Amino acid sequence: MTRAEMQKRTKTFANRVVKLCSALSDDWISRTLGKQLLRCGTSVGANYRAVCRAKSNLDFINKLRIVEEECDESLFWMELLVENQLVKPERLADLMKEANEILAIVVASAKTARASSRA
Repeated sequence: MTRAEMQKRTKTFANRVVKLCSALSDDWISRTLGKQLLRCGTSVGANYRAVCRAKSNLDFINKLRIVEEECDESLFWMELLVENQLVKPERLADLMKEANEILAIVVASAKTARASSRA
């Protein structure tokens, strides 16, 4: 997957998170969890753009770690939404699958980058 394709994928993920959060009910728990998810879910795409502008291999790895953290945190908030019956599991299944795939790609990229910096 090219950087441009990954940028598009992470931006699409961010837009899907925005749509999900805008559809949450207006009770204070949903709003609170939704704000957390909105913050980190959109951060995945924003921080991946920063990855693409890394100035060195070490900078690249560090920025990938931020994407990894934000993506994992997004999964956490989605899990809470499901576990607290605020969103039906089937509604989040595809988005959570996408988050897990993005997370796996980012982790693998960081591992590859670390290995190449040692060579």
